[in-house]
Amino acid sequence: MIHRPRKDKGELSGDRATRPPSRYSRQSKKSGRRSSTASARSSSQPLTGEGKGRDSQSGLKILPVDRTRSVLMKRRGKTDPAYGTSPRERGLEMHLRLGAINLDKTSGPTSHEIVAWVKRILEVDKAGHSGTLDPKVTGILPVLLGDATRVMDTLLMAGKEYICLMHVHKPVPKRRIIEVCGQFVGPILQKPPLKSSVVKELRTRTIYYLEVLEIEEQHVLMRVGCQAGTYIRKLCYDIGLALGTGANMEELRRTRAGPFREDDTLATLHQLMDAQMAYKERGDESLLRRVIQPVEAALAHLPRLEIADNAVDAICHGAPLAAPGLLSLETGIGRGDDVVLFTLKGEAVAIARAELSSEEMLVSSSGIVAATERVIMEPGTYPKAWKLAERDGSTEMRAEAKR
Repeated sequence: MIHRPRKDKGELSGDRATRPPSRYSRQSKKSGRRSSTASARSSSQPLTGEGKGRDSQSGLKILPVDRTRSVLMKRRGKTDPAYGTSPRERGLEMHLRLGAINLDKTSGPTSHEIVAWVKRILEVDKAGHSGTLDPKVTGILPVLLGDATRVMDTLLMAGKEYICLMHVHKPVPKRRIIEVCGQFVGPILQKPPLKSSVVKELRTRTIYYLEVLEIEEQHVLMRVGCQAGTYIRKLCYDIGLALGTGANMEELRRTRAGPFREDDTLATLHQLMDAQMAYKERGDESLLRRVIQPVEAALAHLPRLEIADNAVDAICHGAPLAAPGLLSLETGIGRGDDVVLFTLKGEAVAIARAELSSEEMLVSSSGIVAATERVIMEPGTYPKAWKLAERDGSTEMRAEAKR
Protein backbone atom coordinates (compact mmCIF):
# COMPACT_ATOMS: atom_id res chain seq x y z
CA MET A 1 0.00 0.00 0.00
CA ILE A 2 1.38 3.38 -0.95
CA HIS A 3 2.40 5.52 2.02
CA ARG A 4 0.03 8.19 3.36
CA PRO A 5 0.91 10.76 6.00
CA ARG A 6 -0.30 10.09 9.53
CA LYS A 7 -3.83 11.41 10.09
CA ASP A 8 -4.09 14.87 11.62
CA LYS A 9 -6.67 15.59 14.29
CA GLY A 10 -8.99 17.35 11.89
CA GLU A 11 -8.75 14.79 9.07
CA LEU A 12 -11.90 13.23 7.74
CA SER A 13 -12.41 9.57 8.45
CA GLY A 14 -14.21 6.92 6.43
CA ASP A 15 -13.53 5.81 2.88
CA ARG A 16 -10.59 8.16 2.43
CA ALA A 17 -8.71 6.68 5.36
CA THR A 18 -8.58 3.20 3.81
CA ARG A 19 -6.65 1.90 0.82
CA PRO A 20 -6.89 -1.33 -1.18
CA PRO A 21 -4.53 -3.97 0.17
CA SER A 22 -1.24 -4.38 -1.60
CA ARG A 23 1.13 -7.29 -1.63
CA TYR A 24 3.81 -4.94 -0.28
CA SER A 25 1.77 -4.02 2.81
CA ARG A 26 1.23 -7.55 4.06
CA GLN A 27 3.51 -9.22 6.54
CA SER A 28 6.04 -11.57 5.03
CA LYS A 29 5.26 -15.16 5.97
CA LYS A 30 8.94 -16.04 5.77
CA SER A 31 10.39 -13.19 7.79
CA GLY A 32 7.37 -11.97 9.73
CA ARG A 33 8.53 -8.39 9.13
CA ARG A 34 6.44 -5.52 7.87
CA SER A 35 7.24 -4.24 4.43
CA SER A 36 8.65 -0.79 3.69
CA THR A 37 5.37 0.62 2.44
CA ALA A 38 3.49 -0.49 5.52
CA SER A 39 5.95 0.92 8.06
CA ALA A 40 6.78 4.24 6.37
CA ARG A 41 5.31 7.41 7.87
CA SER A 42 5.48 11.08 6.96
CA SER A 43 7.66 11.62 10.02
CA SER A 44 10.23 9.05 8.84
CA GLN A 45 13.78 10.32 8.75
CA PRO A 46 14.83 10.28 5.08
CA LEU A 47 17.85 8.24 4.15
CA THR A 48 18.89 10.99 1.75
CA GLY A 49 19.42 14.57 2.80
CA GLU A 50 19.97 16.69 -0.28
CA GLY A 51 19.86 20.43 0.33
CA LYS A 52 18.12 21.49 -2.88
CA GLY A 53 14.51 22.53 -2.50
CA ARG A 54 15.12 23.22 1.18
CA ASP A 55 13.60 26.19 3.01
CA SER A 56 16.47 28.27 4.39
CA GLN A 57 14.56 29.18 7.55
CA SER A 58 12.89 25.95 8.61
CA GLY A 59 15.25 23.43 7.00
CA LEU A 60 12.29 21.55 5.54
CA LYS A 61 12.22 20.44 1.93
CA ILE A 62 9.57 22.39 0.09
CA LEU A 63 8.15 23.10 -3.34
CA PRO A 64 8.76 26.58 -4.81
CA VAL A 65 5.13 27.53 -4.15
CA ASP A 66 5.70 27.06 -0.40
CA ARG A 67 8.25 29.80 0.08
CA THR A 68 7.32 32.29 2.79
CA ARG A 69 6.00 35.70 1.73
CA SER A 70 5.31 38.82 3.79
CA VAL A 71 2.54 41.38 3.26
CA LEU A 72 3.47 44.95 2.32
CA MET A 73 0.85 47.59 3.09
CA LYS A 74 0.72 50.35 0.47
CA ARG A 75 -2.31 52.17 1.84
CA ARG A 76 -5.37 51.32 3.90
CA GLY A 77 -8.80 50.88 2.37
CA LYS A 78 -12.33 49.97 3.34
CA THR A 79 -14.91 47.80 1.65
CA ASP A 80 -18.66 48.29 1.32
CA PRO A 81 -20.62 45.30 2.71
CA ALA A 82 -23.39 46.02 0.18
CA TYR A 83 -21.27 44.63 -2.65
CA GLY A 84 -19.61 41.25 -3.04
CA THR A 85 -19.41 38.60 -0.35
CA SER A 86 -16.81 36.61 1.54
CA PRO A 87 -15.98 33.32 -0.28
CA ARG A 88 -17.28 31.23 2.64
CA GLU A 89 -20.58 33.10 2.66
CA ARG A 90 -21.53 32.64 -0.99
CA GLY A 91 -24.87 31.06 -1.81
CA LEU A 92 -24.68 27.38 -2.72
CA GLU A 93 -25.29 28.01 -6.43
CA MET A 94 -22.39 30.45 -6.61
CA HIS A 95 -20.30 28.20 -4.37
CA LEU A 96 -20.67 25.38 -6.90
CA ARG A 97 -19.98 27.69 -9.82
CA LEU A 98 -16.75 28.83 -8.15
CA GLY A 99 -15.82 25.54 -6.49
CA ALA A 100 -12.63 23.51 -6.19
CA ILE A 101 -12.45 19.89 -5.01
CA ASN A 102 -9.35 18.32 -3.49
CA LEU A 103 -10.29 14.90 -4.86
CA ASP A 104 -8.68 11.64 -3.80
CA LYS A 105 -8.49 9.60 -7.00
CA THR A 106 -8.73 5.85 -6.65
CA SER A 107 -6.89 3.29 -8.77
CA GLY A 108 -8.71 2.19 -11.92
CA PRO A 109 -10.57 5.02 -13.66
CA THR A 110 -8.93 7.65 -15.84
CA SER A 111 -8.82 11.29 -14.77
CA HIS A 112 -11.40 12.15 -17.44
CA GLU A 113 -13.77 9.49 -16.08
CA ILE A 114 -13.41 10.96 -12.59
CA VAL A 115 -14.41 14.40 -13.88
CA ALA A 116 -17.40 12.92 -15.74
CA TRP A 117 -18.58 11.29 -12.50
CA VAL A 118 -18.17 14.57 -10.59
CA LYS A 119 -20.33 16.37 -13.17
CA ARG A 120 -22.97 13.64 -12.95
CA ILE A 121 -23.01 13.61 -9.13
CA LEU A 122 -23.22 17.40 -8.73
CA GLU A 123 -25.38 17.90 -11.85
CA VAL A 124 -23.09 20.63 -13.20
CA ASP A 125 -22.36 21.36 -16.84
CA LYS A 126 -18.72 22.32 -16.55
CA ALA A 127 -15.80 20.79 -14.66
CA GLY A 128 -12.15 20.05 -15.33
CA HIS A 129 -9.13 18.49 -13.66
CA SER A 130 -5.61 19.76 -13.22
CA GLY A 131 -2.71 17.39 -13.85
CA THR A 132 -3.67 14.03 -15.36
CA LEU A 133 -3.04 10.88 -13.31
CA ASP A 134 -2.66 7.50 -15.01
CA PRO A 135 -5.48 5.03 -14.27
CA LYS A 136 -3.46 2.98 -11.75
CA VAL A 137 -2.06 6.04 -9.96
CA THR A 138 -3.91 7.29 -6.87
CA GLY A 139 -3.92 10.54 -4.94
CA ILE A 140 -4.70 14.20 -5.32
CA LEU A 141 -6.57 15.22 -8.46
CA PRO A 142 -7.77 18.85 -8.21
CA VAL A 143 -11.17 19.24 -9.87
CA LEU A 144 -12.51 22.73 -10.64
CA LEU A 145 -16.17 23.53 -11.25
CA GLY A 146 -17.87 26.06 -13.50
CA ASP A 147 -16.11 29.43 -13.73
CA ALA A 148 -13.33 28.13 -11.48
CA THR A 149 -11.95 26.25 -14.52
CA ARG A 150 -10.56 29.61 -15.66
CA VAL A 151 -7.70 29.24 -13.18
CA MET A 152 -6.76 25.71 -14.32
CA ASP A 153 -3.52 26.82 -16.00
CA THR A 154 -2.09 28.18 -12.74
CA LEU A 155 -2.46 24.76 -11.13
CA LEU A 156 -0.99 22.89 -14.09
CA MET A 157 2.32 24.68 -13.57
CA ALA A 158 2.41 24.28 -9.77
CA GLY A 159 4.86 21.84 -8.20
CA LYS A 160 3.85 18.25 -7.41
CA GLU A 161 4.82 15.70 -4.78
CA TYR A 162 4.61 11.91 -5.07
CA ILE A 163 5.21 8.85 -2.95
CA CYS A 164 6.70 6.18 -5.22
CA LEU A 165 7.50 2.51 -4.82
CA MET A 166 10.36 1.61 -7.15
CA HIS A 167 11.56 -1.93 -7.88
CA VAL A 168 15.26 -2.39 -8.63
CA HIS A 169 15.77 -5.39 -10.91
CA LYS A 170 18.89 -6.74 -9.17
CA PRO A 171 20.14 -6.50 -5.57
CA VAL A 172 22.12 -3.30 -4.95
CA PRO A 173 23.74 -2.06 -1.71
CA LYS A 174 21.54 0.48 0.07
CA ARG A 175 24.33 3.04 0.14
CA ARG A 176 24.62 2.84 -3.66
CA ILE A 177 20.86 3.36 -4.13
CA ILE A 178 20.91 6.41 -1.85
CA GLU A 179 23.93 7.85 -3.64
CA VAL A 180 22.42 7.47 -7.12
CA CYS A 181 19.01 8.85 -6.08
CA GLY A 182 20.77 11.93 -4.69
CA GLN A 183 22.30 12.57 -8.09
CA PHE A 184 18.81 13.15 -9.56
CA VAL A 185 18.04 16.19 -7.37
CA GLY A 186 18.11 19.41 -9.40
CA PRO A 187 17.62 19.95 -13.15
CA ILE A 188 17.36 16.71 -15.14
CA LEU A 189 16.76 15.89 -18.79
CA GLN A 190 13.71 13.78 -19.59
CA LYS A 191 12.05 12.51 -22.72
CA PRO A 192 8.35 11.64 -22.18
CA PRO A 193 7.60 7.90 -22.32
CA LEU A 194 6.05 6.39 -25.45
CA LYS A 195 2.63 6.01 -23.80
CA SER A 196 2.35 9.73 -23.05
CA SER A 197 0.31 12.05 -25.27
CA VAL A 198 2.87 14.88 -25.43
CA VAL A 199 5.61 15.47 -27.99
CA LYS A 200 8.49 13.02 -27.47
CA GLU A 201 11.32 15.54 -27.24
CA LEU A 202 14.06 15.99 -24.64
CA ARG A 203 13.25 18.64 -22.05
CA THR A 204 14.52 19.91 -18.71
CA ARG A 205 12.58 19.28 -15.51
CA THR A 206 13.57 20.07 -11.93
CA ILE A 207 13.52 17.60 -9.02
CA TYR A 208 13.25 19.80 -5.91
CA TYR A 209 13.85 16.95 -3.48
CA LEU A 210 14.08 13.16 -3.58
CA GLU A 211 13.98 11.43 -0.19
CA VAL A 212 14.56 7.72 0.12
CA LEU A 213 12.19 6.78 2.94
CA GLU A 214 12.87 3.07 3.14
CA ILE A 215 14.63 0.24 1.33
CA GLU A 216 13.67 -3.40 1.69
CA GLU A 217 15.48 -5.87 -0.52
CA GLN A 218 14.87 -4.61 -4.08
CA HIS A 219 11.98 -2.27 -3.19
CA VAL A 220 12.66 1.44 -2.67
CA LEU A 221 10.08 3.79 -1.18
CA MET A 222 10.75 7.45 -1.92
CA ARG A 223 9.15 10.89 -1.75
CA VAL A 224 9.68 13.10 -4.81
CA GLY A 225 8.97 16.84 -5.08
CA CYS A 226 9.17 17.90 -8.70
CA GLN A 227 8.27 20.40 -11.38
CA ALA A 228 5.01 19.92 -13.24
CA GLY A 229 5.40 17.65 -16.25
CA THR A 230 7.94 15.33 -14.63
CA TYR A 231 7.31 11.66 -15.38
CA ILE A 232 8.00 9.58 -12.26
CA ARG A 233 7.85 6.36 -14.27
CA LYS A 234 10.66 7.69 -16.48
CA LEU A 235 12.56 8.91 -13.40
CA CYS A 236 12.56 5.36 -12.00
CA TYR A 237 13.72 4.01 -15.36
CA ASP A 238 16.60 6.50 -15.46
CA ILE A 239 17.62 5.71 -11.87
CA GLY A 240 17.73 2.04 -12.91
CA LEU A 241 20.03 2.91 -15.80
CA ALA A 242 22.34 4.85 -13.48
CA LEU A 243 22.41 1.89 -11.08
CA GLY A 244 23.26 -0.43 -13.96
CA THR A 245 20.50 -2.87 -12.93
CA GLY A 246 17.32 -1.44 -14.40
CA ALA A 247 14.34 -0.32 -12.32
CA ASN A 248 10.64 0.31 -12.74
CA MET A 249 7.85 2.11 -10.93
CA GLU A 250 5.50 -0.29 -9.17
CA GLU A 251 3.11 2.01 -7.29
CA LEU A 252 2.58 5.76 -7.23
CA ARG A 253 0.48 8.19 -5.22
CA ARG A 254 0.35 11.97 -5.62
CA THR A 255 0.41 13.68 -2.22
CA ARG A 256 0.70 17.33 -3.32
CA ALA A 257 -0.56 19.37 -6.25
CA GLY A 258 0.26 23.04 -5.74
CA PRO A 259 -1.81 24.23 -2.76
CA PHE A 260 -3.72 20.94 -2.46
CA ARG A 261 -2.45 18.47 0.14
CA GLU A 262 -3.49 15.33 1.98
CA ASP A 263 -5.33 17.20 4.73
CA ASP A 264 -8.90 17.52 6.02
CA THR A 265 -10.07 18.94 2.67
CA LEU A 266 -9.26 15.72 0.78
CA ALA A 267 -12.47 13.95 -0.34
CA THR A 268 -13.38 10.79 -2.21
CA LEU A 269 -16.10 10.40 -4.83
CA HIS A 270 -18.13 8.49 -2.22
CA GLN A 271 -17.97 11.45 0.17
CA LEU A 272 -18.97 13.79 -2.66
CA MET A 273 -21.97 11.56 -3.42
CA ASP A 274 -22.95 11.43 0.26
CA ALA A 275 -22.75 15.22 0.50
CA GLN A 276 -24.96 15.68 -2.57
CA MET A 277 -27.54 13.21 -1.24
CA ALA A 278 -27.60 14.99 2.14
CA TYR A 279 -28.41 18.24 0.35
CA LYS A 280 -31.05 16.72 -1.92
CA GLU A 281 -32.81 14.70 0.79
CA ARG A 282 -32.46 16.98 3.84
CA GLY A 283 -31.42 20.34 2.43
CA ASP A 284 -28.16 20.08 4.41
CA GLU A 285 -25.46 22.12 2.65
CA SER A 286 -22.75 21.61 5.27
CA LEU A 287 -21.24 18.45 3.76
CA LEU A 288 -21.12 19.96 0.27
CA ARG A 289 -19.39 23.04 1.62
CA ARG A 290 -16.86 20.83 3.38
CA VAL A 291 -15.86 18.74 0.35
CA ILE A 292 -16.10 21.65 -2.13
CA GLN A 293 -13.86 24.62 -1.39
CA PRO A 294 -14.05 28.15 -2.81
CA VAL A 295 -11.92 28.75 -5.91
CA GLU A 296 -9.65 30.92 -3.77
CA ALA A 297 -8.23 27.71 -2.23
CA ALA A 298 -6.85 26.78 -5.67
CA LEU A 299 -4.98 30.10 -5.85
CA ALA A 300 -3.25 30.02 -2.47
CA HIS A 301 0.11 29.25 -4.11
CA LEU A 302 0.21 32.52 -6.10
CA PRO A 303 1.32 35.96 -4.83
CA ARG A 304 -1.59 38.10 -3.69
CA LEU A 305 -2.48 41.73 -4.48
CA GLU A 306 -5.38 43.39 -2.61
CA ILE A 307 -7.25 46.05 -4.54
CA ALA A 308 -9.73 48.80 -3.73
CA ASP A 309 -13.47 48.41 -4.33
CA ASN A 310 -13.44 51.11 -6.98
CA ALA A 311 -10.93 49.15 -9.08
CA VAL A 312 -12.82 45.83 -9.08
CA ASP A 313 -15.40 46.37 -11.84
CA ALA A 314 -12.89 47.80 -14.30
CA ILE A 315 -10.70 44.72 -13.83
CA CYS A 316 -13.76 42.49 -14.30
CA HIS A 317 -14.06 44.09 -17.74
CA GLY A 318 -10.41 43.32 -18.54
CA ALA A 319 -8.73 46.59 -17.56
CA PRO A 320 -5.22 46.43 -16.05
CA LEU A 321 -4.59 47.32 -12.40
CA ALA A 322 -3.19 50.83 -11.95
CA ALA A 323 -1.10 51.84 -8.95
CA PRO A 324 -3.85 53.94 -7.25
CA GLY A 325 -6.08 50.84 -7.02
CA LEU A 326 -3.48 48.73 -5.17
CA LEU A 327 -3.83 48.52 -1.38
CA SER A 328 -1.40 45.78 -0.34
CA LEU A 329 0.87 43.17 -1.92
CA GLU A 330 3.17 40.30 -1.04
CA THR A 331 6.94 40.16 -1.22
CA GLY A 332 8.91 38.14 -3.75
CA ILE A 333 6.99 39.23 -6.86
CA GLY A 334 9.07 39.69 -10.00
CA ARG A 335 8.17 41.22 -13.32
CA GLY A 336 6.21 38.74 -15.44
CA ASP A 337 5.08 36.61 -12.48
CA ASP A 338 1.48 35.43 -12.20
CA VAL A 339 -0.41 37.14 -9.36
CA VAL A 340 -3.98 37.04 -8.06
CA LEU A 341 -6.04 40.17 -7.51
CA PHE A 342 -8.23 39.97 -4.39
CA THR A 343 -10.87 42.22 -2.89
CA LEU A 344 -10.73 43.25 0.77
CA LYS A 345 -13.38 40.57 1.43
CA GLY A 346 -11.00 37.88 0.17
CA GLU A 347 -12.70 37.31 -3.22
CA ALA A 348 -10.52 36.40 -6.21
CA VAL A 349 -11.12 38.94 -8.98
CA ALA A 350 -8.63 37.92 -11.68
CA ILE A 351 -5.31 36.34 -12.56
CA ALA A 352 -2.85 38.99 -13.73
CA ARG A 353 0.74 39.33 -14.90
CA ALA A 354 2.96 41.54 -12.75
CA GLU A 355 4.37 44.51 -14.66
CA LEU A 356 6.52 45.61 -11.70
CA SER A 357 8.41 43.89 -8.89
CA SER A 358 7.15 44.01 -5.29
CA GLU A 359 9.56 46.82 -4.46
CA GLU A 360 8.49 48.85 -7.50
CA MET A 361 4.78 48.32 -6.79
CA LEU A 362 5.20 49.54 -3.22
CA VAL A 363 6.64 52.93 -4.21
CA SER A 364 4.70 53.52 -7.46
CA SER A 365 2.00 56.20 -7.43
CA SER A 366 0.97 55.96 -11.08
CA GLY A 367 1.13 53.60 -14.05
CA ILE A 368 0.18 49.96 -14.51
CA VAL A 369 1.30 47.45 -11.88
CA ALA A 370 -0.40 44.30 -13.26
CA ALA A 371 -2.03 43.33 -16.59
CA THR A 372 -5.25 41.35 -16.29
CA GLU A 373 -5.12 37.98 -18.06
CA ARG A 374 -8.09 35.87 -16.84
CA VAL A 375 -11.12 37.31 -15.07
CA ILE A 376 -12.73 35.17 -12.36
CA MET A 377 -15.36 37.49 -10.87
CA GLU A 378 -18.58 38.25 -12.73
CA PRO A 379 -18.74 41.89 -13.99
CA GLY A 380 -21.29 43.96 -12.07
CA THR A 381 -20.52 42.34 -8.71
CA TYR A 382 -19.09 45.69 -7.63
CA PRO A 383 -20.34 49.06 -8.94
CA LYS A 384 -18.42 51.14 -11.44
CA ALA A 385 -15.88 53.57 -10.01
CA TRP A 386 -17.85 56.67 -11.04
CA LYS A 387 -20.92 55.36 -9.22
CA LEU A 388 -18.91 54.85 -6.06
CA ALA A 389 -17.49 58.36 -6.37
CA GLU A 390 -20.97 59.76 -6.96
CA ARG A 391 -22.30 57.92 -3.90
CA ASP A 392 -19.40 59.01 -1.70
CA GLY A 393 -19.77 62.58 -2.91
CA SER A 394 -23.50 62.69 -2.10
CA THR A 395 -22.75 61.26 1.36
CA GLU A 396 -20.26 64.04 2.02
CA MET A 397 -22.79 66.64 0.83
CA ARG A 398 -25.45 65.28 3.19
CA ALA A 399 -22.93 65.39 6.04
CA GLU A 400 -22.12 69.02 5.22
CA ALA A 401 -25.83 69.92 5.11
CA LYS A 402 -26.36 68.44 8.58
CA ARG A 403 -23.56 70.60 9.96
